[in-house]
Amino acid sequence: MKKQIKTTNWYVITGGPSTGKTTVINLLSERGYKTTIEHARHYIDTMKDEGNTVEEIRANKRQFQLGVLDMQIDQEAELSPSDIVFLDRAIPDAMAYYQFLDLEYDQKLLDAVQQASYKKIFILDRLPLVNDYARTEDEQAQKLIHKLIIEVYQSLGFPVVFVPVVSPDKRIEFILKNL
Repeated sequence: MKKQIKTTNWYVITGGPSTGKTTVINLLSERGYKTTIEHARHYIDTMKDEGNTVEEIRANKRQFQLGVLDMQIDQEAELSPSDIVFLDRAIPDAMAYYQFLDLEYDQKLLDAVQQASYKKIFILDRLPLVNDYARTEDEQAQKLIHKLIIEVYQSLGFPVVFVPVVSPDKRIEFILKNL
């Protein structure tokens, strides 16, 4: 299924909700690495700024997923393949969410995944459940999303490294030692 178009120096930091992705990304950024933002939260924040409630934003699941996907595609298109970049999630994560939401893949998603290229995928092991305004899934849903993300990246043939639950600084050390 997967045909890599280009090679990149991009590393994906991913996992289900509540795995510490943003904390890890922020620490990598503080250490001087180029990083990206997590687009689902950014999409929600953007739509809230336009006067929508989180419930309204999430009500149309397909529109929500496409909005997040568009942001991810645009961001990855702007990155230089030669730069070392740590991404807070990446395009294939959308496949896991489509599966979770029982949505059929859009051609836009399939095309984007076909073009996607990452050096390595770091999947963060799950932390205790923490919900907030943007993260509404219960414990079982979060476990399922995490499992689907693992399955998606493995099925696409990307090299996957599992990052254990240790302190945030030790997670950074683990990631940097396994580049």
